[in-house]
Parts: sequence; C-alpha cells; structure tokens
Amino acid sequence: MADFIKEVERRRTFAIISHPDAGKTTLTEKFLLYGGAIQEAGMVKGKQSSRHAVSDWMEIEKQRGISVTSSVLQFNYNGYCINILDTPGHQDFSEDTYRTLMAADSAVMVIDGSKGVEDQTRKLFKVCVMRHIPIFTFINKMDRDAKDPYELMEEIEQELGIKTCAINWPIGSGKEFQGVYEREKKEVIRFSFGKKGAKEMAETVKVDLQDDTLADLIGAEHCEKLREDVELLDGASEEFDLEAVRSGLLSPVCFGSALTNFGVEPFLEHFLAMTTSPLPRMAGDQLIDPFDPHFSAFVFKIQANMNKAHRDRMAFMRICSGKFEKGMEVYHVQGKKKVKLNQSKQLMASDRETVEEAYAGDVIGIFDPGIYSIGDTLCTASNKFEFDGIPTFAPEHFASIRNKDSMKRKQFVKGVEQIAKEGAIQIFQSPLSGMEEIIVGVVGVLQFEVLEHRLKSEYNVDIERTNLSYRFIRWIGNKDIDLNRLNLSSDTKKIQDLKGNFLLLFTNEWGIRWAEKNNPELILEEFGK
Repeated sequence: MADFIKEVERRRTFAIISHPDAGKTTLTEKFLLYGGAIQEAGMVKGKQSSRHAVSDWMEIEKQRGISVTSSVLQFNYNGYCINILDTPGHQDFSEDTYRTLMAADSAVMVIDGSKGVEDQTRKLFKVCVMRHIPIFTFINKMDRDAKDPYELMEEIEQELGIKTCAINWPIGSGKEFQGVYEREKKEVIRFSFGKKGAKEMAETVKVDLQDDTLADLIGAEHCEKLREDVELLDGASEEFDLEAVRSGLLSPVCFGSALTNFGVEPFLEHFLAMTTSPLPRMAGDQLIDPFDPHFSAFVFKIQANMNKAHRDRMAFMRICSGKFEKGMEVYHVQGKKKVKLNQSKQLMASDRETVEEAYAGDVIGIFDPGIYSIGDTLCTASNKFEFDGIPTFAPEHFASIRNKDSMKRKQFVKGVEQIAKEGAIQIFQSPLSGMEEIIVGVVGVLQFEVLEHRLKSEYNVDIERTNLSYRFIRWIGNKDIDLNRLNLSSDTKKIQDLKGNFLLLFTNEWGIRWAEKNNPELILEEFGK
C-alpha cells in the first residue's frame, strides 16, 4: 500500500494550451528533452530538418505544421512521473482541447512575448476557469523583440481575469536579451544562443543586485533597469500565494525561449514544486479519491488509425483512482458489462509500447473494439459509479458529403462513423435517406479539411462536399412528437443523429423562434443526450 501511495504522489498530469504558433509544441518537446524521453527535438516547420515534432504525428499535421489532435506524452524527471497532454492550438479544434482539459489537473499556458494574449488563449483560458484548475504561464520567444514584461503581465490580468506573479524576470529582449533573474534564489541565469535541438545548460550566476560585478555580467544599462524592476516588483506586484495558485486564482509567470531551450528547465522545476499529485474527481454526489485502491478511469478521447500498420482504434483514458494492471477485468458502466483490458499502451505520440501497470493520474491508451464512447466510465465491479459526463459542443458549421465512388460505400460509411466516434465531427442523416445523404456538423471549418484528408488517406475514399447555410442546431426533446405535423419555416431541415434522436437545423435565430411559437408542444434542446 505504501508503494501505491508513493506512485500516485509522484504523478503530475497537465495540458499545454496556447494560440497557434506561440511555441507550445516546441516547449513540449523541450520538456521531453530534459526528461530524457527524446534525444533531439524535431521542428514542425524547420527548414533545416526534415523531422517533425514528436507530438505532431498525423500526416496532415506534418504537412501544415499545426497540431490538430491531442497527443499524450509521458516522461520521468527528478523522481516525478509526468503526463503531458499536448493540445491543438487552432481554434477549429477547441472541442478536442476542451475534452483534453477534462483529463488534466493543471494547465501550462504558453504566450508569445511579442503578441501577448491572443484570441484562442482567451477561449481556452475560459475552459480552465470553468474547471478551476491551476494555470502556469510561460512567456515565450524572449530572444525576439517582445512587449514590455509589465505590459504582458497586465494584459494577462485584464484579458483573462486572473492575477499574476512573476517568478523570474526578463533582462532585455530580442538581440538585447541577457537572461532572467530568479527572484526567490536571487540568481541571474544568463542567456546564450545555442543549437536549437540539443539539450544545453544555461549559465547560472548567483549575484547580489547591488554587486558591482552585475554590470559586467549583463551591461550597465540592463543592470540599472533590473534593479529598478525588482524593487518595483517586490513593492507593488502580487505576492506569491501557493494556495491561490492551486485554486486557479493566481498564475505564476516565467519568461524564456523554448526554441533555444532557455528558461525551460527552471520553469519545469517551478511548475513541479507548485503542482499537486492527482486531484479527486466527481461522480454525481460522490468524490472519488485518487488514493482509493479501487480502480476507476474515464475515456476522454478516441483516435482511429494512429498507425496505418495497426489499423486500430485507441481509447485514451485518464486513471482517476487505484492501480491499472494489464489484463485486469473492469466494469464498463455505459456498456453494462465486464471487459478485460488486455491491450494497453503508453504512447509517445504515435509510437507505442505495452504498459503493464499504471496509477491514478496516468493516461493510457486501450484497444477499442468499437464499444467505447467519450465520457465512458470504467471501474471495478465491486464499486460501481459513473463519472460526470463531458459536455459536447453544438456544431456551428454544416456540410453534406457524398461518396464519389459508389463501389466504396462500405469504406465510406465505416470511415465517417469511426471518425465521428472520435468526437471531432458529428454526423446526421435525413430521416428517410439513411446513410445516402450524410450531413456533417463541426465546431471549426478546418475539421472539414481534416475529414476529407483522413477519408482519403485512411479509407481510400474521395468525397464531394457541399457547404450548407445552416448555423444553428437543436435536438427535439419530446420523442413522441409527429415530425410531419410540425409547422416550420421553409429553410428549416429535419435530421436524425446516429442514436436515432431527431433534430432541427436552422439558418438563423428567427427560424428557432418561429418553430417555438408555432409549435407550443415542441421542446428544443441545445445539447444532445
């Protein structure tokens, strides 16, 4: 039992969020570099190398240089076992990011020092606030011309509504970037340009701010400014409060440059010192303690065809309590039956290795024969309960798709259904047409492109897509209503989801009001069951 408690205590599970191009994937790789999980970092869009980022494994990601699906990465560092959930930065994939944040205990927010808080950062931050999870900020790209650090801190506070506390402070930026000052240790960590892919040690110099040698180290002008900045920070800035950090009320801020490895390891060490072991989870009125020896987990992501050689489906699950052992029998709550977890994997993006055991806080992939859905609960049969569900986003863009080659209908239907089960798209059909006419709903339009690419590359199916003008979707709450007797506007469309539920598509809000006014018995709901 003591070993079990020790293993759970050393787990840390966090998600990395950012606006596209802020450096999230690069920071992820540098964490792996310091943890010894990889020997050299690959660049997503680097011209100097043909390698691609470890966490960007899907073919379309390599072509476009963006992350479109969450990756799960694990490594060990200084006695900690760390699970990183790397998320898509592009807003069109915010639903995948939302689900991933449900599996994390904290979040690292990466901000571009030259751009500050951007649109997608705001959206993802709101999700973190909803979950009350701790947020740690890494202001990146200080080796390029950046905004004033006070301005960046103020922007975070005003735009995101969270207090900030500088853990270290930058000395210059761009060509004048000299390094950072560690406030608690009273040390200057000097910056020097180095190789972009290799692990390097920065020069750390313990020096008193009033020491004359400081001017020789960073230059007289930078020395004077640093003294003024530190005096101002000590007197006027928010004081560090660990409880406020862990409650999601105060975000510790560090500065650095992920591309050159500068400031990454100090940030990682600060982060590990402030975060906690896995947090409890709610299952209705029940609080599930991670140190409870009874195994429990929930599925937060499903991914098909991660490796063409395997042609399989993986269900990613966050272990919430107890210990996982390969081959163990658990109860699948939604399926109402016992299942054996024989094929279990730990992943480094698309690379996989069999995992024999795992603990609360860990994320592992299990083979999915087509029985799991996002939000499903797995637990021991002697202690049955159901974790709170993961909300689904209502689609905002719609298109009808048609298979170009009628001889490939089987592959077409299978591909669309499997990709839909991953949660990236939602598919619907006209009540009488079956799968002949498929309507796809997505949160972001780039998902259409990903769908076309994956159907082609994974199922050898070409599709024809017609964008539709619908903007709103509503589920019909009363199952016994006669659809043919509904009084609807001419541009309202009746559809059905894969579970047999009936829905209505509207081009504008006026159509919704018309339907409600002219059909008093009609119950419209924004979320499906």
